[in-house]
Amino acid sequence: MKQYKPMLAHPADAPFSSDDWIFEVKWDGIRAISYVKEELSIRSRNHKELTGSFPELSELNDLTRDTVLDGEIIVMKDGKADFQILNQRRQNTEPDEVAYMSGKFPATYIIFDILEKDGEELLDIPLMERKRILKNSVKEGKFVVLSIFVEKTGEAYYQAALGKGLEGIMAKKKQSSYEPGKRSNYWLKIKQEKTCDCVIFGYTKGEGNREKTFGSLILGLYDAAVPVFIGKVGTGFSQEDGENLKLSLDKYKVEQKTLTGVDTDREITWLRPELVCEVGYQSITDDGKLRIPVFKGFREDKNPFECTIDQIRPALSDYAARRDFSRTPEPPVSEEEGKGKSFVVQEHHARRLHYDLRLERDGVLKSWAVPKGVPEKSGDRRLAVQVEDHPLEYRKFEGTIPEGQYGAGTVKIWDKGLYEPIIWEANKIEFIVKGEKMEGRYVLVKFKKAGENNWLLFKGGD
Repeated sequence: MKQYKPMLAHPADAPFSSDDWIFEVKWDGIRAISYVKEELSIRSRNHKELTGSFPELSELNDLTRDTVLDGEIIVMKDGKADFQILNQRRQNTEPDEVAYMSGKFPATYIIFDILEKDGEELLDIPLMERKRILKNSVKEGKFVVLSIFVEKTGEAYYQAALGKGLEGIMAKKKQSSYEPGKRSNYWLKIKQEKTCDCVIFGYTKGEGNREKTFGSLILGLYDAAVPVFIGKVGTGFSQEDGENLKLSLDKYKVEQKTLTGVDTDREITWLRPELVCEVGYQSITDDGKLRIPVFKGFREDKNPFECTIDQIRPALSDYAARRDFSRTPEPPVSEEEGKGKSFVVQEHHARRLHYDLRLERDGVLKSWAVPKGVPEKSGDRRLAVQVEDHPLEYRKFEGTIPEGQYGAGTVKIWDKGLYEPIIWEANKIEFIVKGEKMEGRYVLVKFKKAGENNWLLFKGGD
């Protein structure tokens, strides 16, 4: 029996509405792929069998046959999904305890996709056709339901979800295929709080009232197969939680260092990188660390190697969400790597003529629309409105975006070359450019009084 890895989603910065997308509730549960064959198998993201922990889901055998389904297992308490109880249920192995918990806190399996039907793979079929096949292939039961979705109205649906106490919504492009194991720009998670699944590589020695526990957990994410340090988290657990956590952590102690690039201001106990935790955070610092991280809990249903750096790096999700690549000649999102600090300015004859300044940074083109063009004299100031990040391929783009598409109009390269950043901070960017027309020092300064995305661009003195 072929086993599938679930398709994963990129985080999106904000909700949006679009005719090309559908929107579903983002549930706080355990992702599970079900193989309803001669024998039923329900497997987590790290391929652990779940049928023993959730026997009530065996009703799948009566609701469908010869299918492979993707969905989320949740446990509801007081009208909300309760991950803590769900995790307790997943860990229970004693038959009496399993039977008791399944009666007191029954699980619900919310199915949102179908990957196989009657032995035929459906991965390359567009999402909306898979949804139709799913509806015709699976009956709903007491513990099994099909995910409800809406079309177009993502912003209103997001606000409604938050009003119900839910953590957010999922956005999925109607024409998207199913990409097993890939974190795709065609599935987006939109949450009020940013979170990241991180691998725990160690912990620092505790001081003061934490002397018997630990100071902070050392966190990392994988960039390909290489772990990258993304910071430490020391908040989100009580003293009692810390003592219990330390008992769990110490089972994974090793002598050798397991992660490079960690500042060693305190003694570190290194761990085998096998534990995954969910961490909330406010933003990402310029050097790629989590800002104001808060520990949310262990995620034993997730594989450490699925904890990849693209969770926190720019995902170009807003760029992809606004474009229909079957109609626009603009480049789709791909894996092109940066080759340095390039810049481009594009003359954009849209509804109104403006110029787009794009600076390569962190694998994307940070972009600003400059309505009156790039300043040419020292001291001249121009309004520059920050827009969505663009893929690196866009620095070569020239062409006409058709009517009805976002940014419709003709685009041509006005200038290009290399730049060297001097300062890159949240509210100020200073850089030196060497292009065919632009040369010298330029400064971008956040213009908060005029709006969150508004900056001032001016040419500095030599």
